[in-house]
Amino acid sequence: MRRLVRVVLLLVVLTGAAAAVLGWRVYQTADRPFGSQTADAPAMVEIPPGVGTPSIGARLVAAGVVRDRLTFRVAVWRSGRARALQAGDYRFDRPMTPLEVLDKIARGEVDVVPLTFPEGLTIAEMAGRFEMAGLGPASAFVEAARNASLIHALDPEATDLEGYLFPSTYALLRRTDAAGLVQQMVSSFTAALTPDLREAARVRQLSIRQLVTLASIVEKETGAPEERPLVASVYANRLRIGMPLQCDPTVIYALVRHGRYDGNLRRADLQFDSPYNTYRYPGLPPGPVAAPGLASLRAAAAPASSDYLYFVSRNDGTHVFARTLTEHNRNVQRFQVEYFRQRRLASQSR
Repeated sequence: MRRLVRVVLLLVVLTGAAAAVLGWRVYQTADRPFGSQTADAPAMVEIPPGVGTPSIGARLVAAGVVRDRLTFRVAVWRSGRARALQAGDYRFDRPMTPLEVLDKIARGEVDVVPLTFPEGLTIAEMAGRFEMAGLGPASAFVEAARNASLIHALDPEATDLEGYLFPSTYALLRRTDAAGLVQQMVSSFTAALTPDLREAARVRQLSIRQLVTLASIVEKETGAPEERPLVASVYANRLRIGMPLQCDPTVIYALVRHGRYDGNLRRADLQFDSPYNTYRYPGLPPGPVAAPGLASLRAAAAPASSDYLYFVSRNDGTHVFARTLTEHNRNVQRFQVEYFRQRRLASQSR
């Protein structure tokens, strides 16, 4: 009898010790690696939708994030958050206690890829960034951007989404595909096109397509925020009097579409036969030539009040504006001809 009592007491002590060890492990940081990960490499764990806690624990143990399945089960019991665990891709780049791991998953702190599209990019340029971010091939993005139906409520004439993919920084899940991203970008554009902007365009008798086309030209012509309304006024004034827009970015866009642009715009290129060539064809081009940001959309909807018809680069990111051709020619002589002549002389004297 005494022997039985001693055995029972020993089992109680051992059980208590095991429970204490398990309880201690729940609060202790895991010393990776336990699985296939190296000590300094981040562990990536995918938790598919609908999986149970045992499967989640198995994945965390296999990745070396949690010591063992029993420790995980005890941590789940201690935390009481079994039903709060969320699906997604999780990145673990430092050792964490099991409770910290559970807290991260319960909060849904999934790993995201920040992808920035600056203002003024074309679909093809955006596609290149999509591929560089490791989200998929550029061709998949280009194909998704052909889904013009996403914008037909605003622009029934659209044949693709050029100009309607809003430039911004998007926090993307690693499994985001091109179609999903394109939908997000169109939604962001729609949100940016506020009722006030639409009303301003209507007052100026601009369709949404015309508004975005003009805004894309403004976006490509200047990166200086304070200049956008003035640049927009130049093109609005030219449209009003029937003067050709003569906008270099539209010619470049036409050349790129036909695979004929090598980074240099030559005088002969200004005669290239394309409806996007605003040197040859009057009025706005058939559609946007890039993705305008909000500031350019606002400038196109509400240009500055001016009588400017010309502008030329100062070679510092800003422009000088002129009302007459004579004044413009003087500015060209000063800021282009003389400027580059002085630079050539300076380089020759070195």
